[in-house]
Amino acid sequence: MSNTLRQGAVNLSADVLILGGGPAGTWAALSAAARGAKVILADKGYCGSSGATAPSGTGVWYVQPDARLREEAKASRYEMGGQLAEHRWMNRVLERTYDNMNRLGVSGYPFPLDEYGNQYRRSLQGPEYMKLMRKLVKKAGVKILDHSPALELLADEHGVAGAAGVRLQTGEAWRVLAGAVVIATGGCAFLSRALGCNVLTGDGYLLAAEAGASLSGMEFSNAYAICPTFSSVTKTAYYSYASFYYEDGSVVEGAGSKRGRSVIARNLLAGRQVYAKLDQAPEDIRPLLRVGQTNFFLPFDRRGIDPFTEAFPVTLRLEGTVRGTGGIRITDEQCGTGVPGLYAAGDAATRELICGGFTGGGSHNAAWAMSSGSFAGEGAAAYAASLGGRSALRTPSGLSVSPLAEGEVSRGAAVRAAEYTEAVQAEVKPYDINLFRTGATLTSSLARLDDLWKEQRGQEITVTPEGVKAREAQAMTATARWMYNSALARTETRGMHKREDYKATDSGQHHRLITGGLDEVWTSREEVAKEEVLS
Repeated sequence: MSNTLRQGAVNLSADVLILGGGPAGTWAALSAAARGAKVILADKGYCGSSGATAPSGTGVWYVQPDARLREEAKASRYEMGGQLAEHRWMNRVLERTYDNMNRLGVSGYPFPLDEYGNQYRRSLQGPEYMKLMRKLVKKAGVKILDHSPALELLADEHGVAGAAGVRLQTGEAWRVLAGAVVIATGGCAFLSRALGCNVLTGDGYLLAAEAGASLSGMEFSNAYAICPTFSSVTKTAYYSYASFYYEDGSVVEGAGSKRGRSVIARNLLAGRQVYAKLDQAPEDIRPLLRVGQTNFFLPFDRRGIDPFTEAFPVTLRLEGTVRGTGGIRITDEQCGTGVPGLYAAGDAATRELICGGFTGGGSHNAAWAMSSGSFAGEGAAAYAASLGGRSALRTPSGLSVSPLAEGEVSRGAAVRAAEYTEAVQAEVKPYDINLFRTGATLTSSLARLDDLWKEQRGQEITVTPEGVKAREAQAMTATARWMYNSALARTETRGMHKREDYKATDSGQHHRLITGGLDEVWTSREEVAKEEVLS
């Protein structure tokens, strides 16, 4: 995009620009504003109601500052994550999460009370949580641009200096010059129709890579969640109370919400429908389950199904990196990306530092979002302040690998974007490509994905709502290529990454995999610091 915008477009400046209005983005905005920065937050949807957290309830990795309790908390998923987490980062996240959850209590979040009248602070209801976060962000003086996805970052020889995009409701282009940018755009669920994930298409990964950042842990990207065939609600934790059956009522042995999803997937691949029934939930907690996650039960109520007593058909819906652990590589304690002026937080950033190659539900991810958001906001504010008055004098250019242009949408652009999206989904949704991985299937899929990238790479994209769909398709294609190149490089099974041709964990591969590149994707190793490894 050119450095000047047409008359009537939105042209703004700030110390810190936040891309994304979920938990990570709003915590980043609060932290940056608290340090005196002028902050603008641009959200692809409506800040406070879009994204994976807003429509759901989530547990939070909230642990009292007791040494024994925190050591137990750190060890709880360390082995499942392939021993890739780091003690130092887990400590930092536990401490900041504890502080931020307490801050929510003081700020008016309606935590439930236990029998002694104390607030229970280990979970959050998404609607109330994000409504409060939007209120706090506005109170802090942050300017919010709703329905304003970013199409590209802006940069000069000194680093990232803002971003540009389009306002979906008006069609206006927007451009924000900023001393620093925080990418908090969430992960990538490949438009699989998981609840709240329609805005999570890997946009931030592509923006960061175009600026020269790398990614980490992208092989840990094949998270699938159990859900009814007739619902978009992926609340896998509730299936810990489920028994699984075939159509004739016989039990599906080994199926479950933790290590039994592969059993469900193999049955579905073989054409055998699997059914679930929450019949293991004790009678006394069933009302509490309804209160804890009302959205979960709405599809059942609409169909007159009692999920505690009646079996219902289930499927596995891809959540990709939203519940995976891969994302933009973090290079310092302020969640910097190694690119001057660019920071990352939440699901847009790797979560390997606190949970290795496996996260499970929202607990660790929720804690990472609020803590990494805070770290990134602080780092971005400090970086912007270090620029002094020089920031306003910069004249950055756009970084999109595809030319962005203003004007009319070309005929057939929407159809092409939809076709590219469907083509990517055909590579990442199938269980026999993405869940049960082999070198042969990954190599074959990558050849098709590489062709898709080449085809999209040079096409002009208009700065319009239709152009957003084209960039989403491009971001999903890039994300899938980073995923599968990393999956090919990890010739073992570790965390959620399963190789059918390398079913054992290899102690010689106790390292992280870094990936990057656009036209030519590369991978490299990064060792886990020896002194950080838990025993």
